Order: sequence, then structure tokens, then C-alpha cells
Amino acid sequence: MPCENPVAASTEAGKALTAEQFAAAMAHCLARGAPWPGAVAVSGGGDSKALMVLLAEWSAAAGQPPPVILTVDHGLGPDSARVARGVLKDARCLGLKACKLVWEGPKPDADIEAAARSARYGLMGAWCVAHRVNALYVAHTLEDQAETFLLRLVRGSGLDGLAAMRLRAPFPLAGFDRLCLVRPLLATGRESLRAMLLHRGESWVEDPMNSDPRFARVRVRLAWPALEGLGLTAGRVAAAAHHLERARAALEDSTAEFLDAACRIKDDRIVLDGARLAEAAPEIALRGLAHILLRVSGEAYRPRFERLERLYLAIRDDTLKAARTLHGCRIGRAPKSDAVFGPRSLLVTRESARRPNRRGFAARGEIS
Repeated sequence: MPCENPVAASTEAGKALTAEQFAAAMAHCLARGAPWPGAVAVSGGGDSKALMVLLAEWSAAAGQPPPVILTVDHGLGPDSARVARGVLKDARCLGLKACKLVWEGPKPDADIEAAARSARYGLMGAWCVAHRVNALYVAHTLEDQAETFLLRLVRGSGLDGLAAMRLRAPFPLAGFDRLCLVRPLLATGRESLRAMLLHRGESWVEDPMNSDPRFARVRVRLAWPALEGLGLTAGRVAAAAHHLERARAALEDSTAEFLDAACRIKDDRIVLDGARLAEAAPEIALRGLAHILLRVSGEAYRPRFERLERLYLAIRDDTLKAARTLHGCRIGRAPKSDAVFGPRSLLVTRESARRPNRRGFAARGEIS
């Protein structure tokens, strides 16, 4: 079951995060399976600069191997190369190794935020795999937790989307099964991090994209004063997300039990007991079906709910006469040789030979 980070109660707004508080946060992460050593994603902004400083000090004090710093020159602005060089310099001053990764090739004209996010994770994920690093540490904060909740609420997300980001989570791109994200600052406010940096005489770079109202997350940040006037603080929103995370964890346990009973895995295909799916609670059945499609297709994200629900209803009502395709999978009646659950056995296979492309980025890496 997910637990609150013990540093949460001790990072009051405006008070600098202490080394002792961060050590408690790291102990919490490691106790929940976060791998170390790891790489750290650093943009040069205040949050990631703080995480780099904190991890450098923590690893030295704890007698742990130091982290490796990864920064991406995204090429989206005239200063991107200079900012990346600044990160390399800061890392050297802390005695850390660092690598600059370059996003090459044409840049998108629309949905820049999402494309840049995918490019960053793709480049850093590929580096981690190549260097046998199993964890990428990122500087998501309490405010990031709350902003993500509100953004997903606006988009009409269900429980999974609204549930809190996790301290240790799967990597957000397909093809990186052994790599995870670790977020030791999820319970820490931005003001505490900036106060810590100022106390140490450290500076950071403010990304112009973080004040550009074209981006939805920036518009949410600009709305915080009005929301706080209604009593809707970042802490309270994050707490609501944690409540939903507990509900999600319980549903995931039940879904795992269902899958153990209703599935047989054969290499890269799955035989599903359609009758058992029809008898399961709808929420468990939908989650189980989504999990099967993700497992077979290798996709990183769940299929659209409307199409998933239509497939579920066809299986539940036994109207799935011809095979269907969804999310890169083919779902149809199992042949007699695979009908281990009787006449309502279903066979789920990959729709094509395509594999998720985790290296679809033109990249150069410069070690410092």
C-alpha cells in the first residue's frame, strides 16, 4: 500500500529543506524498492538543480555511489545549449559526472510540450539502458502533484489518472521495462527547495516555457492564487490524489487476482477466460482487459476507454463473433488447441510485428 512520504510534514512553506529531511525522504524511497545508484534528470531549473545538490550531498554523507547527471539540449530556444553547458559545469563543481544529450532533427510546430517530454525521456531512457542504470531520479514536487491532478481532472480522467504520482513508478515510455522513475521530492514544496538553494548561495535558470500561458500547466499555476482563496491549496489537492492512490492500489490487487485466475500466458500471446471476465465486477474486468492489451502490445499507455468498454461489453454479452483489433492487439475466439477455458476462451495476440520504438530520437551524448 502507498504511504505518505515522512518528509511531507516537515517542509513548511518557505522553510528550506534540510539535509536530514531529504535523507528521510530518500530512506522512504529506498525502502520501497527504489534502485541506487541512479541518474538524475536536470534541466537547470530550481527544482532539478535542488535535487542534484541534495543527491550529491546525501550520497557523500551516506557513503553511497554518486549519481550521474543527465541534461537534454532540446534545441527549442536560443539558450538551450548554454543552459545545458551550465548544468555540466554545476555538476562538475559538485564532483559529479554528467552527460549532455542533444535532441536533433526537426521539432514539432504543435503540442510542443508533449513532444519535448517524450524526447527527454527517450534520450535519458536510452542512456540509462546503455549504461545499465535502473533508475532515473526526477524533481517532481508537491505542486507538480497537485497540478497534474487538476490537469487530468479537466481532461475527464478516471481514478487512475487522478491518483497520485508515485514515489517509484514505471518509466513513462514503452520499451524500458527495467527502468523506473523515482520522485523523492513529491511531498516537498518548491519554495522549500528554492530556500535551500538560496541558503547555499546556489542559482538556477528560469525556463521561459514555465511562464508561457500557451501551455496548460502554466495556466494552472497562474490560477493558484484564486484557487487558494477558495481553500484549494496544493497540499489539499495532493492529499486528495493520495486518497485516490490508495483506492487504485486496492483495485490493482483485485485485478491481479483476477488475471491470475483468468489468463494463461503463452510466449507473446494470452488466452483469456471470457466467461470469467463476464462474471467479474466491471471495474476489475476493464482493468484486467486493459492490462492484457498493454502486455501483448507493449504500448506504454492504456487504450481509450470508449473502445475498451465496447470490447468488454462484446465479451461480457458474448457477441464477439468475429475477431477485433484494439491497441495493437487482435482479440478473437481461441482455436481448439488453445481453448483451455472452454468454448468462451479468447486469444489475444499482437496485431503486427511492429515493436515499440524506444530509440526514435536522433541523439548525441557528451560526457563531462
